Amino acid sequence: MTTRNEDRPRAGRDRVPGPLSAEYRLVTIAVIALITIIAFEAMAVSTAMPVVAQELHAVKSYGLAFSIMLTAELLGTVLSGLWSDRRGPFQVLVVGQVLFALGCVVAGLAGSFGVLLVGRAVAGLGGGLNIVALYVVAGRVYPASVRPRVFSWTSAAWVLPSLIGPPIAGWLTTTFSWRWVFLVVLAPIAATFVIVLQRRESIDGELGGEAVGPARATGERRLVWLGLTIAVAAGLLQIGAERLVPINPAMLGATVLGLAGVLLVYPRLVPAGTLRMRRGLPSTMLSRLLLSATFNGAVTFVPLMLVAERHLSPTLAGAVLTVGALGWSFGSWVQGSAAFADRKPQLVSIGGVFLASGVALLAIVAATSLHWLVLAVGSVLTGLAMGLATSSTSVLTLALSPAEEHGRASSSLNLSDVLGAVLGISLSGAVFAALHDPHGSDVGVFVLMWAVLAVIASVVIASGRRTRSLDRRPDAAGA
Repeated sequence: MTTRNEDRPRAGRDRVPGPLSAEYRLVTIAVIALITIIAFEAMAVSTAMPVVAQELHAVKSYGLAFSIMLTAELLGTVLSGLWSDRRGPFQVLVVGQVLFALGCVVAGLAGSFGVLLVGRAVAGLGGGLNIVALYVVAGRVYPASVRPRVFSWTSAAWVLPSLIGPPIAGWLTTTFSWRWVFLVVLAPIAATFVIVLQRRESIDGELGGEAVGPARATGERRLVWLGLTIAVAAGLLQIGAERLVPINPAMLGATVLGLAGVLLVYPRLVPAGTLRMRRGLPSTMLSRLLLSATFNGAVTFVPLMLVAERHLSPTLAGAVLTVGALGWSFGSWVQGSAAFADRKPQLVSIGGVFLASGVALLAIVAATSLHWLVLAVGSVLTGLAMGLATSSTSVLTLALSPAEEHGRASSSLNLSDVLGAVLGISLSGAVFAALHDPHGSDVGVFVLMWAVLAVIASVVIASGRRTRSLDRRPDAAGA
């Protein structure tokens, strides 16, 4: 009978192998490379999007370019967890990379904002497949003692893209065209695709391809339909909310229907008690939801504010995101150290403190005449918060769920992450679309958005404390 990696005898047992040891090296390279590609595209697109929105005459719909991608990622997230548990993560990674590349091509060649949104949706579906599959790879390939370092490295994989993404995107946008910001990732995706193909056996691990009974198959089909439903509901919510003003009955109905769909379906896709902040895995999911909502809702509009209100170039506006990502990397490194191995719940709460403080500082800078560089301090605080807290929730998710449910638990975690981003960006986008003045200043709009998000972030202080299960046993997943 095969055993899990933690139980295998090995020479030099007193020396724990690292992520780059011989048995894990190529898999680690593949994981880090995929994260780096996704991170680069996220940072680069955030820098270029103010120019894209202006050229395609869609400034009012600015937030939709981000949230529509995340909505499609919701569906990919649900599909990826089920697919990975049944067949292993290899197939998921292959399809996910193909869709991500295809979406970037469509967006890069788009002649209208509508076509751009289609490309973003396709790329989002591929991204959702990829991200969850990478969590499953971490659970199946690496022993528990190595996982914190792996998650620390995946978060740190944002560093290089954060350093080179904004300047490259700014240079491409001003020298050539914003279209190259989407198309430039095709070559590295092809290289990573080859690595994944070569390491199929290692990536799928020992638990792939297991038989599924009729009852479980029925449950999986139910989850697929739930995933499709929440994706459609989230889409209705963001489209309707963005067009509420002037009052439009159809858009109001879409908003209400979408919100109702999200509130009804989300609890069925995550551990029972998530919205009630039940201890253990449910509070871990809620913390991730709130962290993602606040962070994405806030930083998405930072470049737009700097370009539109402070008249900075896209490159300088993107540099603010760069320093924030450095804070994220440092927080992730702190989280991965041995000194904090048993203090993940505390790190989640501390992340909530830093996140609320950082977003509040963004609002203060927008409301006053403080130099725009002070905004970089708020960006660092938000990044530090995410590095401490999101990596900790990733570790907690695997620790609180049995190995055979790592795919489902990882899917729930990424679902919370993506849905949080959709809700945060939709909230900010709705406020911006309703109050945007095409002929004046939007300073008050930015202040209002960031002040509300800072309050939401403060809830993580409480939910983080409840991520530790009292009986130390994994919580049951699913409602």
